Amino acid sequence: MQDRHLFEYAVIRVVPRVEREEFINVGIILYCAKLKYLKAAFHIEATRLKALNCELEMGILEDNLNAFVNISNGGKAAGPIGMLDLASRFRWLTATRSTVVQCSKVHPGFCVDPEVTLNQLMEALVL
Repeated sequence: MQDRHLFEYAVIRVVPRVEREEFINVGIILYCAKLKYLKAAFHIEATRLKALNCELEMGILEDNLNAFVNISNGGKAAGPIGMLDLASRFRWLTATRSTVVQCSKVHPGFCVDPEVTLNQLMEALVL
């Protein structure tokens, strides 16, 4: 039987009008310390987001979501935050914010393959 590994994840949300607190789930960040895994994935449905705020600029939103992916991947291209260790990058990405792009609280779970789990969470909570 394969070992199951503790992982943590947060849902990436877009809150087009912060004062209204309405949001749409657009992505997942998943971190598994034991497997040294950190990855963010997102999917934008522009029609749904425009229904909450027709003035939302999709290009800027996509740039911000790509920053989550880049920081998760790490490296110099992701700037100073991208140079931090996996745990620090995950904590930085999931820190509480009151901006248009926010994360849910962090949730734990167990998985065998974090990539499969990320895809399952995307399917269940975003797509």
